[in-house]
Amino acid sequence: MDVRPAGIHHVTAIATDPAANADFYRNVLGMRLVKRTVNFDDPTTYHLYYGDRAGNPGTIMTFFPWPGAPRGRIGAGQATVTTFSVPEGSLGWWAGHLNALDVPFTRPVERDAEDVLSLRDPDGLVIELAAAPDHHDTDPWDGGAIPTDHAVRGIRSVTLTEHRVEDTVAMLSDSLGFELEGESAGRVRFRTGAAGDAVGTIVDVVADPGAERGHVAAGTVHHVAYRAPDGPVQASWRESLLAEGVGVTEIRDRNYFTSIYFREPGGVLLEIATDGPGFDYDEPLLELGRSLRLPPWLEPDRESIAAALPPLETGR
Repeated sequence: MDVRPAGIHHVTAIATDPAANADFYRNVLGMRLVKRTVNFDDPTTYHLYYGDRAGNPGTIMTFFPWPGAPRGRIGAGQATVTTFSVPEGSLGWWAGHLNALDVPFTRPVERDAEDVLSLRDPDGLVIELAAAPDHHDTDPWDGGAIPTDHAVRGIRSVTLTEHRVEDTVAMLSDSLGFELEGESAGRVRFRTGAAGDAVGTIVDVVADPGAERGHVAAGTVHHVAYRAPDGPVQASWRESLLAEGVGVTEIRDRNYFTSIYFREPGGVLLEIATDGPGFDYDEPLLELGRSLRLPPWLEPDRESIAAALPPLETGR
């Protein structure tokens, strides 16, 4: 069975204020809040999912917003940058949009045939917008503040920063089936082997021997999830990793997908998530993200869980 990844499923990070987080990703980046649920391992905090209209795999950015959480440190052993894909030629529009909202950013720079603009979210998480000629077959959200001609198409890539890259490169290529695309300016680029220029197929590995070790807390990425089309492929992948001596969790039910977790040699937490059942599993497509959704095993505690969560205005 082919256990190569089909691309990025989602990226999950830590935030503080859920309202500020929702305002940034909905109104600054124009993504749809597709699911408002809780951290299944800590139901006292939200788990917020943003993406395209339907929350398709490869478009999803998720957050655990813990009010009062300490600021993390971006550094070695982490996914340090999440890059979103926007249409070619649209970064001028984005610069004007960010200026109008007083959101600081770096001027676009060219990198490997893509123009890249960098900014930070309210907790300091590093976000890039990359304009490249790739065609991504996603369904950008048209119910927010961003015209669809310029809207985020999905996650283009993640960047892993390591003290040394050799073992990470070996796992990506030998164990996970990523395809080495090339190396430029100290950046080793892999693609997941998905057909064409599908969304979320790139991972960049950057060596920074002098970097401080990263500390996961507010403003940092918690983990990067890759896609498995279904449960049997996910189970096969797990068995393959175990056979190579990689420590992998049991399969965990996340209601909208199932997951396994393991760390690459440099320390970055990776996940393999199934494509289904999807975010319309428990609410209609048109209603995604409007109300608090809980998995069946937490429903008996809905009243106490909802009372402990801060108010969150979801808008349209």
